[in-house]
Amino acid sequence: MKVGIAYDLRQDYLAEGYTEEETAEFDRGETIDAIEAALQGFGCETNRIGGIRKLAPRLAGGERWDMVFNIAEGLKGFGREAQVPALLEAYGVPYTFSDPLVLAVSLHKAMTKHVLRDKGVPTPDFYEVESDSDVEGVNLPFPLFAKPVAEGTGKGISNKSKITNKEQLKAVCRELLRVYDQPVLVERFLPGREFTVGILGTGDKVRPVGVMEVVLKGEAEPEVYSYHNKEKYQELVEYRVPEEGDAARAVSVAVAAWKGLGCRDAGRVDLRSDEHGVPNLMEINPLAGLHPEHSDLCIIARQVGMSYSSLIAAIMESAMHRTSSGGMAKGSFRWTGT
Repeated sequence: MKVGIAYDLRQDYLAEGYTEEETAEFDRGETIDAIEAALQGFGCETNRIGGIRKLAPRLAGGERWDMVFNIAEGLKGFGREAQVPALLEAYGVPYTFSDPLVLAVSLHKAMTKHVLRDKGVPTPDFYEVESDSDVEGVNLPFPLFAKPVAEGTGKGISNKSKITNKEQLKAVCRELLRVYDQPVLVERFLPGREFTVGILGTGDKVRPVGVMEVVLKGEAEPEVYSYHNKEKYQELVEYRVPEEGDAARAVSVAVAAWKGLGCRDAGRVDLRSDEHGVPNLMEINPLAGLHPEHSDLCIIARQVGMSYSSLIAAIMESAMHRTSSGGMAKGSFRWTGT
């Protein structure tokens, strides 16, 4: 089976002059190495593609793959994660993970909340600030929480993100609008515990990998899983396996969100509990990081005894089940739990 690997390599963009923060969502070389090694261990013939600027001429030149393992994040716009899948669909090439619609909606946190709130998934009340003047329309009770509407890896989240008064709200929104050049999501701050749930599968084959609680240490930026805390997670963050009842409640909300949005193959759902202990959707990540040591989904897998190769196998198995891709019989990739 010939498998292409689509990705955006962080070092390539750093070499072009982009900053550490601008490239925070892109992959390191060791991630691509690990994915490729796992695929080759299953007997696949692998072919590294890169991002959309490298994919487009290869497709136009007639090159094809039985499956593309897609983790390309894209660089600009609300549709940046959807660009590679959309191009692959145009050329009839099957790929892993969610489709362009899901990736575009899920990147825009406010749109995600609109869709999933309509489906009954609990999420904190929110307001989308598109300009300085919009701040006057925010009628939510303090404290509030503000972040860019379409960033990941904690970008734009800091100790300023928890907001307790109108003047602070104006200042934070003004800064985020200027720095990130996109709307700001303002939502009610939830005081409870923070969880992330790993998910595998598509449709009626969806199953949780496990649940991880995010606990900030004393030296961390308080109360927020910020960009700084994520970058220095080994010193500032403790990841715990929550009690069975708390885990079950988190899984229930996460699976409802995953199915409600139509996500596929594998990813992660981030939750935070309200004052009543009810887990609420914060955001959904259907294109989760796959660094074997540092990415949350991989950490969750390790906590339940699932190896990295088994995680990659489960992703491929899900993709094979929902496509008619040739080159290998469906069922050849099996999660053994080891």
